[in-house]
Amino acid sequence: MSGALRTDRLRLGVNIDHVATIRNARGGAHPDPLRAAHMAAAAGADGITAHLREDRRHMTDADIAALVAEIALPLNLEMAATEEMLGIALRNKPHAACIVPERRAERTTEGGLNATGQFKTLAPFVARLSDAGIRVSLFIAPDAAQIEAAARLGAPVVELHTGPYAHSDGSTDELARLATAAKLAVSMGLEVHAGHGLTFANVAPVAALPELAELNIGHFLIGEAVFSGLANAIHAMRARMDAAR
Repeated sequence: MSGALRTDRLRLGVNIDHVATIRNARGGAHPDPLRAAHMAAAAGADGITAHLREDRRHMTDADIAALVAEIALPLNLEMAATEEMLGIALRNKPHAACIVPERRAERTTEGGLNATGQFKTLAPFVARLSDAGIRVSLFIAPDAAQIEAAARLGAPVVELHTGPYAHSDGSTDELARLATAAKLAVSMGLEVHAGHGLTFANVAPVAALPELAELNIGHFLIGEAVFSGLANAIHAMRARMDAAR
């Protein structure tokens, strides 16, 4: 699917990783990420995102299998470019796989994938996932070289890392970087997503970028759900995204 046309309704993918983080803090089965996915769907989410990390610090293999089997929304599996994760993706066949960088020491994904420097490593992963009918996206910095590498790799989607924008209190320079990158990606026939660090306070300028088709938001929504409930948090985020368009 080409991202060449403006997407007036911006999709919202809800990342449920940190429901699993809370569950894993004490072990057992509560709170259940699958239940969170069903609640997100009922609240109007357009997709569910889940990151299966090498160390299984939040989502588990069983969580991914349950999500694929039981939710009606598209599942976006975030994964590192490893043979283990490739095998899991090929067995479960999620709607999409977003290849992300991963380091065990990091608390969360700290930067974009180096699609230029890892081109030869990434190429077979993109090809094998695509051949299996899994839509591939690459989580990258809003950088021209990275976007061009993603296009050459054959990934139909890029997800722009919004962390620097979010951590800069909405810097106009960082927003301009995102806007320029989104325009370039669309001009190359890519669909453009964005995410990381987005909140009620900073989402509107990003959501207003006409080239974006989807935002993926997790940590903030799960945190806000502690105070207002997950459905209310999603409704409030959805309202801000819609108002920006």
